[in-house]
Amino acid sequence: MHNTAFAGTQATLLVTQEADSIAAPRNDSLVVAAKDSTSDSTAQRSSLKWYSMITNIPGDWATYYKQKIQPTSIPEFLGLGLLTAGLIVTDDATYEVSDRWYKNSKTVSDVSDFFVSMGDGTSQFALAGAFAAYGLISDDQKALRTGSQIVQAVLASGAVVQVLKHLTGRESPFVRSSPTGIWRFFPDQIEYHKRVPMYDAFPSGHICTALATVIVIAENYPDTKWIRPVGYIVSGLVGVGMVNRGIHWYSDYPLGLAIGYAFGMIAAHPEGITLGESADASKTRVSVLPTMGEQGIGLSMSIVF
Repeated sequence: MHNTAFAGTQATLLVTQEADSIAAPRNDSLVVAAKDSTSDSTAQRSSLKWYSMITNIPGDWATYYKQKIQPTSIPEFLGLGLLTAGLIVTDDATYEVSDRWYKNSKTVSDVSDFFVSMGDGTSQFALAGAFAAYGLISDDQKALRTGSQIVQAVLASGAVVQVLKHLTGRESPFVRSSPTGIWRFFPDQIEYHKRVPMYDAFPSGHICTALATVIVIAENYPDTKWIRPVGYIVSGLVGVGMVNRGIHWYSDYPLGLAIGYAFGMIAAHPEGITLGESADASKTRVSVLPTMGEQGIGLSMSIVF
C-alpha cells in the first residue's frame, strides 16, 4: 500500500511538472495541450475582452491557413470537390421540384422563408447578444465567451465565403441562365455589385454561419447533448429553405459547411485545436443529401448520436 501511494504521488508530481513545461508560448501547430481545467478557464476569462471577437479574427484566418491549406488536406478537399460535383449533376432536378413545392404551397413557402431568415446573420448576432446579455446579468463567463465567439466565427467564416463568392461568380437558381447556373470565375467586381444574384451562389454563407454558430455553442456546452442534433436539423432546414427560395443550389453547401465547421471550432478553442478533433466525446454526426428515386426527389437526413 505504501509503495502504491508513493507511486501515485510521484506520478502526480511528474504530471504537474509536465503541465508547467507545456505552459510555454503557444506553438504553431495549435494542438490542444493537456492543461488543468481550472487554470485554463481562469486564463480565458482574464484574456476575454469586448473587442476579442474582432481582434481574434486575423489569428483565426492564420490558423485555418496553417491547418487546411496544406498537402495533408488534399484528400479532404478532393472529397468536397467530388461531393460538390455529384450534387451539381442533380441541381437542376432538385431545384425544379423545390421551386414547384415552394410556389404551390403557402405552408412550404412560409416555413422556408422563416428558416432562410435564420441564416442571414441577423439571427446569429441576436443569439450572440442574448448570450452576452445573460452573461452580463448573471456574471456567467461561459455565456459571455460563447456570445463573443459566435460573432467571431460568423465574421471570420463569412469573410472567407465572400472572397470565394467574388472569385467563383455562380448564378443563383432564381436568375439562372443555364440548368445548373453559369459560373463566371473572377467576375468584374462592378458588375458583381450591380447584379449580385448573378454571381454570389457559391459557397453558401447562410449554411456556413448557421453551422459555425451551432459548433461554437456545442463546444462551449458539451454536456448539453441536444444542442448538436437540434442545431444540425435547423441548419439543414435553412439549407432546404434556401433551395426552395431559389437562393442556393444543394451543391453550394459542402464547402460552406466545411468552412463553417472549421471556423466554429477555431473560435471555440482559443487555446488551440487540431481541426477534426472535438472536445465533445459524443461525436454526433449528421448528413443531409438530396436523393432521387421512383417517387421523386427529396432529402435524406441521418443523425448518429
